[in-house]
Amino acid sequence: MSNADDALVVFTPSGRRGRFPVGTPVLEAARALGVDIDSVCGGRVLCGRCQVDLCEGHFSKHGVASWATHLTAKSDTEQAWETRRGPLRDGRRLSCSTQLLGDAVIDVPASSQVHRQIVRKRAEVLDIELDPIVRLYYVEVQQPDMHVPASDLRCLKDALAYEWHLADLENDIRVVQQLQEALRKGDWGVTVAVYDDRRLIGMWPGLQSQIYGMAVDVGSTTIAAHLCNLQTGEVVASAGRMNPQIRYGEDLMSRVSYIMMNPGGDQAMTRSVRDALNELTVELASEADVHVDAILEATFVGNPIMQSLVFGINPVELGGAPFALATDEAIDGLWATEMDLVIHPNARVYGLPCIAGHVGADTAGMILSETPYLGEELMLLVDVGTNAEVVLGNRHRLLACSSPTGPAFEGAQISGGQRAAAGAIERVRIDPLTLEPRYKVIGCERWSDEPGFDDAVAPHGVTGICGSGIIEVIAEMYLAGIINQDGVVQGGLAARSERIVADGRTYAYVLHRNDSRTLAITQNDIRAIQLAKAALYAGIRLLMEQFGADHVDRIRLAGAFGAHIDVKYAMILGLIPDCDLDHVTSAGNAAGTGARIALLSRKARREIEAAVRRVEKVETATEPRFQEHFVAAMAIPHRHDPFPQLRAEVTLPSATAESPAASRGSRRRRRQRA
Repeated sequence: MSNADDALVVFTPSGRRGRFPVGTPVLEAARALGVDIDSVCGGRVLCGRCQVDLCEGHFSKHGVASWATHLTAKSDTEQAWETRRGPLRDGRRLSCSTQLLGDAVIDVPASSQVHRQIVRKRAEVLDIELDPIVRLYYVEVQQPDMHVPASDLRCLKDALAYEWHLADLENDIRVVQQLQEALRKGDWGVTVAVYDDRRLIGMWPGLQSQIYGMAVDVGSTTIAAHLCNLQTGEVVASAGRMNPQIRYGEDLMSRVSYIMMNPGGDQAMTRSVRDALNELTVELASEADVHVDAILEATFVGNPIMQSLVFGINPVELGGAPFALATDEAIDGLWATEMDLVIHPNARVYGLPCIAGHVGADTAGMILSETPYLGEELMLLVDVGTNAEVVLGNRHRLLACSSPTGPAFEGAQISGGQRAAAGAIERVRIDPLTLEPRYKVIGCERWSDEPGFDDAVAPHGVTGICGSGIIEVIAEMYLAGIINQDGVVQGGLAARSERIVADGRTYAYVLHRNDSRTLAITQNDIRAIQLAKAALYAGIRLLMEQFGADHVDRIRLAGAFGAHIDVKYAMILGLIPDCDLDHVTSAGNAAGTGARIALLSRKARREIEAAVRRVEKVETATEPRFQEHFVAAMAIPHRHDPFPQLRAEVTLPSATAESPAASRGSRRRRRQRA
């Protein structure tokens, strides 16, 4: 120590350092240096958020010898906190009640940092800074004095300005309605919630240490929600349920048609989705053992029609050209009560911006989650649903479109198709010599040719085939020569295998057969998948063409479908363009992740609002080249594109020569097709 009257303190990991008089509280020194230490109670040894670790030893890098004797011993108040909340771990102290006696190196753990880093789900994407728009502050307020005429609200604001430097705060009338009761019940100590550092929106008597937020992805079929601790970023509960609007129509356009045909239909749909949201909210709060009044913020993403209905906007204009959005701006600062939500009555709601009539806030959430706008590599983002949303770009340029893929990838329009559920075939392999299949079903770890399979699937049976199974079986049929590049089932193979059966004027491939039912892949099933994948690929090709790119560096597949398909088979089928298979990965529910990022970071909201302004929208319905790309993409994997990186991994049938397995039936097939 260079001076008996002061001490040098170095804070890690920030590296900030300074000299302070002996006896200075560690928290006070940290604040003076701008070190990021959390504290709701303002240094009153109540919240326990300001924990730090003393680093002991000689630190030549800092020129400091740091020892336990250079801090005061635990005070009575610190010991009382441990009695209430449990002992601190060895070497850890509450910085508000610990004073400097000598030079010290103090580490601020991530759990004690206000703007701590939350790692996103991919290492190559930048971390996000935890900076929720709603924060808690505890203050002790001056009691009324006959000689100092000031309202309770004025005294509260003065205390917040003095202790937390929150000046010129605005307030909701609902806070004033709660104010006097809360102050007196809390013996003039209250916790307030401040929105965006400028507005009082909530109040509790005494110390309130935790508040929560809800991130919601409103899909046309399902609603998924995550309850997050706004202090830590932790997801404390997750839940989902079917969107009740399905009773008004399976797809988006049928729901818009219902609204057109039934006055007030939009209001009925809004009520139904909000009722479902409230049921989800109660379920989340119950699972996390949290009171719904502790939920102070909610963020929403959805396709343009879902986003409109959630916020009470009639989506009828999205039902026909020019597909005009009511707004392409973020919906910001809406009261929860304006949406009839059962969270804190003063909670605020944020909706990510929509991009175009068919490219919604769910796509904005996907962009925020995957951040193509930050990197040099050309990234392709694909969210496959009834409408597939596609984004292509990098930090220099972003393009987006929507392609009408239809519901085939979800099992609809497929003879044995179903949604992903127990009993659905999800994986398929076909022996190219015998043409015999083996498969796995959801709910069973065994393949169909393994011992014990029949017993394992007995409770639910083999009930159908889901989207990932459809992709794999058609790709495997192509690799085995059962279908050619045009997707035609080779009827001549019926002489070789009883799996190839006549189906009217065409042929089908029997995937599963037992006493109760037969699951066969028909020519119509193959056509439905070809139409869907051609629409998606044509949209992707349009974006690549307008970007001036002949390849992509990375592909991210979003949504439940993207999470379950094998990317190799998706490429064999021609669902996505050629790319290094190691660079084709699932993004999970990227839209929901984007909603969660926006919930936890003010900066991220501004970031995505700026990013969507740069997105160039491509309308596939009016692009003259779309049909040309579509026709070429009907072939498996494509009529012209060579797929060199895929061919390095997989031996594909010749694009021109007929497969040996099919040659024996070629003459008969030509007669049939004639």
